[in-house]
Amino acid sequence: MTIGAERDGMSKADAVAIVECESLTTPAGLDARATLARRRCTAFILNTATWLLIVLVTAHALAHGGWTLTSAIMVICVALGVPWPILGFWNAVIGLWQLHGSRAQKRTKSNGEAAFWTSISEPPPITVNTAVLMTVRNEDPARALLRLKIVKASLDRTSDAARFSYFILSDTNRADIAAEEERLIAEWRAADADRDRIIYRRRTENTGFKAGNVRDFAARWGSDYELMLALDADSLMTGETIVDLVRIMQAHPRLGILQSLVVGTPSSSAFARIFQFGMRLGMRTYTMGQAWWVGDCGPFWGHNALVRIKPYVEHCALDGLLGGKQILSHDQVEAVLMRRAGYEVRVLPVEAGSYEDNPPDLIEFMQRDNRWCQGNLQYVRLIGLSGLKPVSRFQLLWAILMFLGVPAWTLFAALLPLMVLNAQNVADFPWHVVEMLYVMLIVMHLAPKLAGIADAIMTPGEVRRFGGSARFSLSAVGEILFSLILGSVTTIRTSMFMIALVLGKSIAWNGQQRDGTGLSWRTAIEALWPQLVFGISLYLALAVISPRLLLWSLPLTAGYLLAIPFAFFTASPAVGRFFRRHGIAGIPEDFAPPAEIRALEAGR
Repeated sequence: MTIGAERDGMSKADAVAIVECESLTTPAGLDARATLARRRCTAFILNTATWLLIVLVTAHALAHGGWTLTSAIMVICVALGVPWPILGFWNAVIGLWQLHGSRAQKRTKSNGEAAFWTSISEPPPITVNTAVLMTVRNEDPARALLRLKIVKASLDRTSDAARFSYFILSDTNRADIAAEEERLIAEWRAADADRDRIIYRRRTENTGFKAGNVRDFAARWGSDYELMLALDADSLMTGETIVDLVRIMQAHPRLGILQSLVVGTPSSSAFARIFQFGMRLGMRTYTMGQAWWVGDCGPFWGHNALVRIKPYVEHCALDGLLGGKQILSHDQVEAVLMRRAGYEVRVLPVEAGSYEDNPPDLIEFMQRDNRWCQGNLQYVRLIGLSGLKPVSRFQLLWAILMFLGVPAWTLFAALLPLMVLNAQNVADFPWHVVEMLYVMLIVMHLAPKLAGIADAIMTPGEVRRFGGSARFSLSAVGEILFSLILGSVTTIRTSMFMIALVLGKSIAWNGQQRDGTGLSWRTAIEALWPQLVFGISLYLALAVISPRLLLWSLPLTAGYLLAIPFAFFTASPAVGRFFRRHGIAGIPEDFAPPAEIRALEAGR
């Protein structure tokens, strides 16, 4: 077993054990189910108690001297906004304990490279057929196909290559791009001895969007395969990782979806480098903690994941769930339907050869966020679906809260001047309580990143994989500042977008800008002037009413004023080249790239 072999710490066997699927008909399975129930109860108590504490303390402080309309609205804003950072905090804490607590140390001290298949001398042969699917719509054909070719070449180096076939499922509606797709795939098939296992299909109608694209494949070819590996146009996976995941699915027939932990590919964009440096640190502890208690009701991100085709076809149809509307964020809905059918959905919280590209600039990042926001808010109408598991319903609510709290925090910030005016009329207003809550919320917001930094420091050799202590420290501090600014900027944009949704507007899901070319000052100003106006108005009001509060607010409000230069400089190709040349915000693959990453760089 090769999953997770690139880093020390928790062994592969321990990480896989977190997602191990025990049969409920065995004593071990019954015991595992009881353990999972206790874990979920623990997570529920921790999150609910923390939420109640924060809301009650906030209400006590803001209503000191009597309730006002402003204080009531601000307490409601806090109640709506804090669930997401609270959940992130406890997931990160649990994940860090899983990785470095006393039990983890006992598990790993004897063999940090223990294999999952410890009971046999050699991994079992793969006996199931897997279809590797890449879905595209108006993407750069050469860019997308390069990644699929690398995936195939990597699988060809394994002993199970014949068990995999490759499908390019196109919903492209631009004639020039479609023609280029056909030409490049024809050239690939002509040059590859496995041409019969490379299939291209283009639909003329984008029915059901990406989910409909995949279901069309399942209807036409699904009976020939047991598993399908969903890839996006920017996905990249190593052959060894794919084979390992297939073996897990093969060994556990009740496992319906197995999601890999996806990390960013090396990038020359400063924005993408800083963003994915933080994600790389935070996702491991966060996902480890999440997997500890969600168990068999895990997340599905729609790509870089294996799906069992037969139950997917029989139980995961989306048609009619929203009446005549199409479901946009299909992945988590398919996950809860798969779980409703009795199949498990698991995430493997191990960094192991599973990659994606991140947005190259702030504008593209916000557009992606808006697409996710529009899709996730549809879940409001799906939470009440009959037969869903309680944790599955929470997964849908969780996705909604990811965006519902954003306008709540924006409104909270807008009401700060009024809150100060009200507080000034109260002689003994508890400012020390407000300051304590403020610090607590910032820590909770940053908890996954802080836990990730702690994980790297406590894992032997991990800081070195990020370029050494100096680079790691500089990058970690810079990424925290980056994330605070990014959070401020995106709250305004998301809030405006949600208002537009209420007014009947929507955003199209189409090809994305995946490579950075920089932003002009004009583009940045046109996109981000609302943040600047909001920031100036807020700062002027606070400067007049309470300069002290203005200073306290800077970590969460500075992004309003810095949004335009932030977007321009983080998108600058020159800044990106400087970062890459000096290893700033570098990830392990920047310093020791595997063969697949080297092939990607050569292909570029």
